[in-house]
Parts: sequence; structure tokens; C-alpha cells
Amino acid sequence: MVRNTGKHACGIIIGDQPIHNLVPVTLQEGDLTTQYAKGPAEDLGLLKMDFLGLKTLTVISDAETSVKRLEGMRDFDIEKITLEDSKTYELLNQGKTVGVFQLESSGMQSLCKQIGLSVFEEIIALVALYRPGPMQFIPQFIRGKKDAKTIEVPHPLLRELVSETYGVMVYQEQVMEAARIIAGYTLGGADILRRAMGKKIASVMEAQKEVFVAGANKTHGMSRKMALGIFAILDKFAAYGFNKSHSAAYAMLSYRTAYLKANYPVEFMAALLSSEQGNADKVAHFIDEATAMDIRVLSPDINTSRQSFTPVVDDPEDEAAGRPGSIRFGLGAIKGVGDAAAIKVIEEREANGPFTDLDEFLERMDSKAVNRRVLECLVKTGAFDFSLEPRGAIFERLEESINYATARQRDKEAGQNSFFDMLADTPDANSDSGGATNSNRTFDMSKQFPKNEMLAYEKELLGFYVSGHPLDDYNGLVEALTNFDLDKIDDLGDRIEFQICGIASGVTTKLSRRDNRPWAFFNLGTLKGSVQMNCYADPYGDYGHNLENEKLVLIKGSVFRNEEGVRLSVSEIYPLETSMPDQIKHITWILDPKGDTEAFFYDLREALDSTRGSTTSDLAFKLDDNTIVTAPTASSLRWKVNTDEWAKLRSQPAVVGCILQTAPVELKKRERRWKK
Repeated sequence: MVRNTGKHACGIIIGDQPIHNLVPVTLQEGDLTTQYAKGPAEDLGLLKMDFLGLKTLTVISDAETSVKRLEGMRDFDIEKITLEDSKTYELLNQGKTVGVFQLESSGMQSLCKQIGLSVFEEIIALVALYRPGPMQFIPQFIRGKKDAKTIEVPHPLLRELVSETYGVMVYQEQVMEAARIIAGYTLGGADILRRAMGKKIASVMEAQKEVFVAGANKTHGMSRKMALGIFAILDKFAAYGFNKSHSAAYAMLSYRTAYLKANYPVEFMAALLSSEQGNADKVAHFIDEATAMDIRVLSPDINTSRQSFTPVVDDPEDEAAGRPGSIRFGLGAIKGVGDAAAIKVIEEREANGPFTDLDEFLERMDSKAVNRRVLECLVKTGAFDFSLEPRGAIFERLEESINYATARQRDKEAGQNSFFDMLADTPDANSDSGGATNSNRTFDMSKQFPKNEMLAYEKELLGFYVSGHPLDDYNGLVEALTNFDLDKIDDLGDRIEFQICGIASGVTTKLSRRDNRPWAFFNLGTLKGSVQMNCYADPYGDYGHNLENEKLVLIKGSVFRNEEGVRLSVSEIYPLETSMPDQIKHITWILDPKGDTEAFFYDLREALDSTRGSTTSDLAFKLDDNTIVTAPTASSLRWKVNTDEWAKLRSQPAVVGCILQTAPVELKKRERRWKK
């Protein structure tokens, strides 16, 4: 019995007359739909088409628009790029496919590396094969590509047909063509065979089997036994066959996104970030990828940011450092600003030139379009940093500046000019501009937001840390406390115990199927990127409170590996600040004997006296590139490591390095929850 109704995400029924003349219809969520399911509707002769709306098309279009803004690239057309670009295949074969359509999962990245893609047709095949059914044929495909002697052909007549896919029948079109070659099917007849095989329609299959045998005998004089053998092979592949035209269209989008990422990385990543604007987790994920590509993601700027994420490829700082460019946060990407205010700012900037500082911005912008809330968000996220005035100083005088600008606008509307306005209209003989510039102003630099407050504002309003990272204060310590490289997570063995430091975010709670107890998965952000972790019911009950409010944490757990990849299972979670001192057992300070070692000794002694703890120290002197000599300090001088003193000591000119010894990773023994 039909118990409910449903609506296809993109299925459209097409007829040669109004649909209600042919089938009963109904309204679902405001959309006109047939009351018949797709099967009966097609049986009646109606055409069902799927029209997909893909976000990737917008990403490609936005990236293309940005590329056209580059010097000499006005005629760039993504439709005309070569399908033989070496940079693109190099990127694919390295598995650097984050953001590449259809190829960004860990499984696809691994397959790209294994296959060694060299032609566009292999991308088509890869898209068609990477699905639950036909995945079983992937090893055969890879073997055939690497060694032509291993290619298995169903019949010599089909050798040319399957050569493109190394002996594997990947596509429905290949099954149809095989039926035409072996048994003389027409295209229409071959389509009927394909449908019967794909949907396992027993009655039609039995009839088609006889048609195939008779056709094979008539066309090639083939015996019944051989014809039935080929029919069985076609039946096997048809069950998993994929529509090649569909796969080719998807593969084209895969290639174009890979091409843009390989050749125009800044423009592509800006477009990718813009497509996920409003999705904090996705934005953070793609910002991590941009950082891995040596692309800086900068705070918004009212003079350079557009509505969405904006590529910057002419920054002298990037050129000097050899970076491909930077990406500015878009004004519309700031929480609390919105598209309407962003558009007004951009329109004013393009019409009358860039802004010089906050005060000129307030005079030029309509207070109805850019209200107090919008201004606060712009200041907190660094949109006025170009003026060199600290964010804290701007924020402190914001109310006064708004009132002054409002009064000025009111006077201008009334036709009144102040004495200072008249002076401003008179050119200064000793100045080209006739007015003061930011370089002539002095700011109270002490009024900058504290670092943790500034980062909190960025995280709240941008969804990401731009000016730094909360782990920056632990630089050198978190590396010592982490026992695996995030870049080599796929190389970890099964059931290996791990330890890592980071900031927990995106905590999602679920209920376990077995006993309905809460568990969670979350993202752990580190200085090198982010990784997903699972915290099951027992550890979540003991340590879940430490995941609240995006705390800095130290996590211990175990690695589990299966056919889907690596899973990190959390066993213990501790606040980083309080757990770190006991984890650092010993520090060897390596000094340059020609440096100012005396200043370092005074600072070290002050730190040892001020905070008593459990960490011991050694002093070492670097004699040459291969030799250091060490001298132990008194075992009674034990230090409680803290970030302030650590940073002060590390920054001493005489310090050339440190060697840290940490506690071994040992998980607590957990008692069995259920006992006999």
C-alpha cells in the first residue's frame, strides 16, 4: 500500500500536452507533481528528465570571472581549455583534490594516486566506477592500465570496444554496443536489453536471451553455448553499468575544477569559499586547504574586499615570499553585515574611490545602509586595519565618531559649512593632497584588543581565526605533545595510541543505537589543519564537559583502521592549559655560546623561582652544526611550564633550539561497564 508521497529532487515529467490530461496530479509543497510514481508514468509513455542544479557550476563561473580580471586574461573561456594540461593531471595524481568535483573524498584521492590518470577518458571511467557495485572492478581496471597483458576481453570481437576501459565494461553504452556487435541489435533493441539487464526484469530477460542467441548465430554463426556465455558476461556488467554521457558530464566538471585549482589556485579557492559562505565548518575546511596551498586568507578590508571572498594576486608581500596570492574575506561573509550593506559599501568605493579611514567612511556612507551593528562587526574583524589605527582604539571612539559624522551629514543637508570645511577647500601650497594623511596621524597602540579577545571576535563573526590561532602561544609545546603527523594520518597503523592538542569545535551529539547513551563527533583544529574525531559514550560521559565552549584540549585515544580508512577514537580529553605542565617532563635549552647567554640565565632563573613544578631542565651549548655539549641544572630547580614564560625564554636571541621530553602516551584502563 502507498502510505506516503514523495517528490524527486530534480525529476521533471514532460508530455506533448498539459500533464493533467494524461495523469492525475497533486500539489506537494507548492510544486505540481504527478500522483503516479516515475515507473508507471514512464510506462504510459511520458518522458522523465533529471535537471541537476550544481553548486560547482557557480564555483567555476565565479573563478572564471576572477581569472578574466587578471591582466591579459579578458578572453579566458573555461569551455575552451585543453584536456591535456600537465599541471591538472599532476594535481590529480598527487591526490590534492580537496574542492575538486566528485574527486575530493579520501577514497577518490587514494584512487587517483593508484591509477595515475593521464587522459580525460580515465576520469570518466573513475567517476563511473567509484560506486558501491562497480568498485569491485577497480583493481582489474588498474591492472589493465599498468600491464596490458592482464586485460581480459569477453570476446575478440569486443576487444576494441573495451580497450578504452582496460577490459572492464564500465558503461551502459558499452553493453548496448556489445549487443549490436555480437547479435546485430538495433540501437532501440539494445536499449530494451540494457533496461532489462539493469533492472533485472525476469520476463523481459528470458525473451531477450533468445533474441540474443538467435542474433549471434545469424550475425556470426556463433554457437548457443558461446552466445549464452557472452550474454551472461553482459548481464553481469549491465547490473553495475553507468550511463557514460552522465559520467562524462561529471568528469568534465571534475577536470575543469582541477584545472582551475592547478592553474589559478587563488581565484579557484576564493570561488570555492564563496560558495560555502555561511557554512562555518565548510569555510574552515577550505581555509585549511588554502593554507596548505600557501595561500593566505586575510581579514576583510573595506577598500579591497568584494561581497564574497576576494582573490588578491598583486600583493608585494606575497610576491616577495613566493606565494601564489591571498584571499580577502568578503564583506558579505561577515556575520552581522549582510549583502545589502556590503553592496552599498562596494558601490560607494567604486564610484568615489577608496576610503582613507573610519571618519571619511562614516561621512560618505548613509547611516541607514551601514548602521551601528554593521560598523561594530567591520571594526572587530579588521576591515579598517589598513588605516593603521588599532581595532580597540577605533571601537572605543566609535560612538563619538558616529555622532560627529551624523551631525556633519545633517549640516550638509541643511546647506551649512563649517569654518574647517572652508579651510579644507583651500589647497595647501606645501601639500599635494591638501589634507592630512594617515602617515601624519598618531594612534594609541595600547588600545589594541587583547589577542584572545580579537581572535574570539574573528571566530564569532568570520567563523575562523584570521590574525592568528589560539595555539600560537603553545608553539613548540603542542608539537612535542603530538605523537603523529596530521599530514600522514593515512599511514597510521591499526590500534595505535595517539595524543594530539587542538581546539575542539563543531561538536555534534548523537544517541548510541545499543543503549541510547549520548556520544559525539567533532573537529579538532590544530596549527596544521583539522581532523574529525569520535568520542563514544563512555569517554563522552567522563570528559564531554571539556568539549564545551571551544576549549583548547589535549586528547588521547586510539587509531582504528578499516576498509573505509582511518578513524580516531577518543579515550580521554583534558584542558590543555592545566594538563600541559605535567606532560612536559624535561627541557634541554640549546644556546649559542657567542650570544647574550647572561640575559637568558637571568630570565630562566626568574621563571624557575616563580613557578615550581615537575619539569627539569638542562643547558646545552652549540659548538658547531654537529656538536652540542650539555650541562645539567640542579634537580631541585623544577619548573611549572606556562605559555608566557615559555614564549619569553624561546624568544631570547641566545636560544637556537630546544629538545623536549614528554610523558609516554598511556591510556587509562577502563573498567568493563557490564559484569556478570
